Amino acid sequence: MAGCYVTWAAGTTFAWDLWGPLGFALTVLAIVLHSSLQHEVLHGHPFANAAASDATVFPALGLVYPYRRFRDTHLAHHMDERLTDPYDDPESNYLDPAVWERLPRPAQKLLRLNNALLGRMLLGPAIGAVVFLRADWRAIRAGDTTIRKDWLLHLGGVALVLVWLLAVADMPVWAYLLAVYAAMSVLKIRTFLEHRAHERARGRTVIVEDKGPLAFLFLNNNLHVVHHTHPKVTWYRLPGIYAARRDFYLTKNDGYRYASYAEVFRKHFWRAKDPVPHPQMLPRK
Repeated sequence: MAGCYVTWAAGTTFAWDLWGPLGFALTVLAIVLHSSLQHEVLHGHPFANAAASDATVFPALGLVYPYRRFRDTHLAHHMDERLTDPYDDPESNYLDPAVWERLPRPAQKLLRLNNALLGRMLLGPAIGAVVFLRADWRAIRAGDTTIRKDWLLHLGGVALVLVWLLAVADMPVWAYLLAVYAAMSVLKIRTFLEHRAHERARGRTVIVEDKGPLAFLFLNNNLHVVHHTHPKVTWYRLPGIYAARRDFYLTKNDGYRYASYAEVFRKHFWRAKDPVPHPQMLPRK
């Protein structure tokens, strides 16, 4: 966590001044890692006291998503029997087939492009942000005080970042906004295929047996079925748990496995992995 903030500070100050691409790259990596650290915190780390843990990720390096909204929607996502359901899983990338049929053709084409990895990285951050922000705005207008409080708290974390950018950093705001988008793009690599439509809940969660830089940036969340089986186990224990019972986890998820993120890119960079309408869902009236 300390390394994350030091890297972010370096990227936005002297590294940017030394060579813009270096500062940009360090800032992107730090924002990605910060999101992964937020994920660790919402699952109960590093302290027993939740408020103390929350304080460690209070600065909103990623600007867009309030931490407390991320926490609440992600914990709802961990209801494994509802994984991929467009209504009950807040992180589902599928749509109700009936909703899909009512979409205008240009919207359908956009979402099809978003279902290949290249499209998910280029378009996914914008699509995800628009959908999320629109839903939260509607909830706030309808009188949801919890979501309103979460956003007000988030604005405090955004203010810290803006003060740093305006008073300390060498990186201009426009470059930082590009870095935020690039970081969200990298995060889309992880979320692209974490879950699939499958008749059994246990078969919906992936294993990507990667041990490279992306696995570190994602804090081993590539071993996703292990995380869903033991959601309170901290990131650095997941590889050992997986190695000790590899056959068990691959049997549990019906072999939903990739050898590495290189394989993910090779298979899905240009081609969609799934349809947009949920393939196993009857349309709701």
